[in-house]
Amino acid sequence: MKVLLITLITHLPDPVTGRRRSTTERFRQVVDNAVLAEELGFDGYGVGERHERPFISSSPPVVLSHIAARTSTIRLFTAVTTLSLLDPVRAYEDYATLDHLSGGRLDLIIGKGNGAAQAQLFHVTAEDQWARNREGYELFRRLWREEKVTWSGRFRPPLVDAETWPRPLQQPIRVWHGSATSRESVDLAARYGDPIFSANVTNPIEPYAELIRYYRERWVHYGHDPADALVGAGTAGFYAARTSQEAVETYRPIFDARVAAFRKVGVRPVFESLEDAIERSSILVGSPPQIIEKVLRYHERFGHEVIHLQADSDGLTDKQHRQTLELFQTEIAPALRRAIPSRPLHRVVRHQRLS
Repeated sequence: MKVLLITLITHLPDPVTGRRRSTTERFRQVVDNAVLAEELGFDGYGVGERHERPFISSSPPVVLSHIAARTSTIRLFTAVTTLSLLDPVRAYEDYATLDHLSGGRLDLIIGKGNGAAQAQLFHVTAEDQWARNREGYELFRRLWREEKVTWSGRFRPPLVDAETWPRPLQQPIRVWHGSATSRESVDLAARYGDPIFSANVTNPIEPYAELIRYYRERWVHYGHDPADALVGAGTAGFYAARTSQEAVETYRPIFDARVAAFRKVGVRPVFESLEDAIERSSILVGSPPQIIEKVLRYHERFGHEVIHLQADSDGLTDKQHRQTLELFQTEIAPALRRAIPSRPLHRVVRHQRLS
């Protein structure tokens, strides 16, 4: 099994101390966490894209470019690139450039995005967001693969023998399709033979397992070998300690603060207590044997080869954050890698020769 750390770059007060970092400090923390992830041997580090408070992750290519300069081996992920909001040509240019700056370490996770602000900022609505996502991806993948593209669609001006520069380093790039609940997203992934990354955060396991089952069904429908389907899945939180009692005691104020924040904005939490979340959600809080057992239990339903953990300290001290990630890498990850074989995240980079 491969393990990623992912951040959506929330910008909120610390749930335990109440202190809020400055915007500059928060960005520096994100980059430092990526450096730590590489130091500890995690397989990838992802940066999300959101366009409303409390997130400051509106420009993942910029953040990932800085991380690329501070690291050398770890895979870099977008989580997700909201192609429903972006001009595919501009997105291509940004990510082809980042592909070179990172030495071909880039993976994309794409999705329609979410949040009410996107309608106001980008004039994307619930009625057209899936069509925009599909059209944007279909053009993006052609731009990545073809030196000249002639194309027309609904949501941007047509292209005639259009050239886009720079040409990418990876050919092709691996694109994952991120989805929480959408059959449209997983059908698009299956059609093009792409992997999916299930959010697996908000709800109990059943709807996510059903969506992954549907992905595998559509994968076969489109004529792909079932053995080639590739699935990743998220987790709703993480804290490992030597004993379950220590883990629960440390994480409880963090979880309770999160529930209180939901209630403050009128959202009823799906899991109202930490015990309920540990029992029925994907949250990984406990001792190493407990966390290993839970990941394996989810794997029985998902068949996933990749998981993500939250990259942020999220109420932990810097020392606690480092210690729990070290514990994961020394006592949890080796067991998961033995139990769940996984394919490499990277591909061999072929340098293009342009005529």
